[in-house]
Amino acid sequence: MQTTGDSTSVFAPGVRLLTIGLVSIVTLVAFESMAVATVMPLVEDDLGDLWLYGWVFTAFFLGNLVGAVIAGSAADRMRPAIPFAAGLLLFSAGLVVGGAASSMGMLVAGRVLQGVGAGAMPAISYVCIGRGYRPESRARMFALMSSAWVVPSVAGPALAGVIGATVGWRWVFLGLLPLCGVIGLIALLGVRTIETSHETAAASNVMRALQVALGAGLLLAGLQTSAPFVAVPVVLIGVLVLIPAFRSLTPEGTLRARPGLAATVLVRGLLGFAFFAADAYVPFAITTVRGLSATIGGLALTTATFTWTIASWLQARWVDRTGPRRLIVAGLLVIAGGSLSMLAVLVPAIPAWIGLGSWAIAGFGIGLAYAPLSLVTLAVAPKGEEGRATAGLQLSDMLGTALGTGVAGAVLTIAVRTFDSERVGLLAVFLISAAVALLGARLAHRVPARIHQT
Repeated sequence: MQTTGDSTSVFAPGVRLLTIGLVSIVTLVAFESMAVATVMPLVEDDLGDLWLYGWVFTAFFLGNLVGAVIAGSAADRMRPAIPFAAGLLLFSAGLVVGGAASSMGMLVAGRVLQGVGAGAMPAISYVCIGRGYRPESRARMFALMSSAWVVPSVAGPALAGVIGATVGWRWVFLGLLPLCGVIGLIALLGVRTIETSHETAAASNVMRALQVALGAGLLLAGLQTSAPFVAVPVVLIGVLVLIPAFRSLTPEGTLRARPGLAATVLVRGLLGFAFFAADAYVPFAITTVRGLSATIGGLALTTATFTWTIASWLQARWVDRTGPRRLIVAGLLVIAGGSLSMLAVLVPAIPAWIGLGSWAIAGFGIGLAYAPLSLVTLAVAPKGEEGRATAGLQLSDMLGTALGTGVAGAVLTIAVRTFDSERVGLLAVFLISAAVALLGARLAHRVPARIHQT
């Protein structure tokens, strides 16, 4: 392992700049995530095309998985600062396209660029944590990165709601460009301290990552197609394209949830599916269906991110004592409870603001489960292949999230088309989220109960 200092503190002189850089870039991505999710109901009112609402999120996460695999593979061959800088540039370009979008389709294209960039930067961050920090410091670093969401989660929705209601939703994208320049420079100064791995790198997986994204895109496009004679073959082709590529990019036995690293990677995907399938539509339920403001809808995301951060800090204190498995199982069960409690928001007689507390429950759940899965992956990854292992984890994470938001969008579209009811669609979305969380909790028993950090 390539560490830059002897102290276990994440702010020790040898890693201080790296810590500041990684936390800063998480803050940037967090502001973007919270702001865009908050103003999406306003965007849909302006641009129309409700059937593409879910694709705004799905495109971002499909881009994420491509960026994560490409950057993780590149980090095993060159200095991590190079793919990190490329990701930052693509993220910035996506903001420009999104801010200038004249249609929902153009916005989706911009979100692909943002996604590739945003996928590359966390993958490189994981590599930097694996190479730059002592094992006993990694849990604290993951917790610190999670805490970087606090300020964006508090200020982001309110600020985005005000911007969207005054100067327009486009400035939610364009207004982040100056931050990209300042924060990007700080982050690059820290990441450049991490050197290339001296171990032999595995083969490049760029084409397979593109194959995964293509397969997932076809699968989700087929699900939203109204004509069965078109939908069925498109879905089948998507599955046939997706599965072989996914299997080649993840540990052997991932789809079978083989105990150990493979199960860890699969559960990460189910975690992303369960949480974000509902998360993408929480503001929609509160704003569009129940008629509250975009700011209130965004506050539901704020409460969830706040409890996510609290749980992340708690798991850092508990993981050595309880082991990762218990935290992961508990977190998934809590997410299921949060998704089910969101059903109350759909009842006209119940105040819509109850959604703020309901989704806070789910936020606490993902905070408990998320970082322990990362710790297990770093602990059991083959030496010199931290980039490939973490890229596989990120791939499963982003694919699960993309499929979750995409399936939720397809379900909502079908409900509106069939029943002319957004409530029916959201009912199905929250039930699917809870079901996948319960499945993840069951399979999480195959994640290592303890980890031995070396």
